[in-house]
Amino acid sequence: MRLKQPRIAPLSDDQLTSEQAEALDAFRPGPVLNIFRTLAHAPKALSRFNQWGGYILSRRNDLPAREREIVILRTGFLCKSGYEWTQHHRIGLREGLTEDEIARIKQGPDAGWSPADAVLIRASDELHADQFITDATWAELKAHFSEKQCMDVVFTAAQYTQVSMFLNTFGVQLDEGQTLDPDLKGY
Repeated sequence: MRLKQPRIAPLSDDQLTSEQAEALDAFRPGPVLNIFRTLAHAPKALSRFNQWGGYILSRRNDLPAREREIVILRTGFLCKSGYEWTQHHRIGLREGLTEDEIARIKQGPDAGWSPADAVLIRASDELHADQFITDATWAELKAHFSEKQCMDVVFTAAQYTQVSMFLNTFGVQLDEGQTLDPDLKGY
């Protein structure tokens, strides 16, 4: 985690304006995560953010859920976002990644991956480093994924780069009961 306390504190239910409460209704029933309680300070932005994020995490994103989570976790790790990594570690397991695979995501594309998984990590690395996928990596992506899936790799990495920027800069803290990955302590 970059910050030990929030710069922008998540809003409790008793602090919400009617507009903020309406924006958070999309996340109920159930507990509302700190990311959304923090973004509720800008309820119009939260509502639009939820629409695009909803695309990324839905079946409209043509990347299979497991592969999408590889891109999200690699992006979150590269951005040193402890919150993002923690949330998507759990989601990645639910979507078919193993603990070993999640650990290897931190190591990069040469950590014993299939060619299709390795190119997802390599594309994520290139997007993080240069906001561009090289011709060689694009050609390899196209060998394993449809054109729409390749577009969704870029959309997914971009979304979670943005999310990591919010989380890191606003100081969003882990939700109750969560534990920070030791490799992301001190960032």
